Amino acid sequence: QVQLVESGGGLVQAGGSLRLSCAASGLTLSTSSMGWFRQAPGKEREFVAAITDTTYFLDSLKGRFTISRDNARNTVYLQMNNLKPEDTAVYYCAANRYHPYDSGWLRLQSHYDYWGLGTHVTVSS
Repeated sequence: QVQLVESGGGLVQAGGSLRLSCAASGLTLSTSSMGWFRQAPGKEREFVAAITDTTYFLDSLKGRFTISRDNARNTVYLQMNNLKPEDTAVYYCAANRYHPYDSGWLRLQSHYDYWGLGTHVTVSS
């Protein structure tokens, strides 16, 4: 049984940083594709970042967000720097046991079979 548990969200001022964690169980991180998505109030869920053997980002977030994983801890991280009020959202961790045939699939919610419950991030101006 796969479980994903996010943590690290909270309230931060604009310009601040947060590191989100996603603790995974029931799958092997090194062979899985892991993603982060977010959903802002009143908006659709959108892709943020993903990691396989390579990292992928929403273009507008490059340079501010990084994704990494610790295979020994079976945990994926999303480091968010220079946060802006528009980054306010619920952030979700997602997983698929395999790497996709096409890396473009990593940006699609439909690629992921498992989801966490999300962690709230609020950025005040």
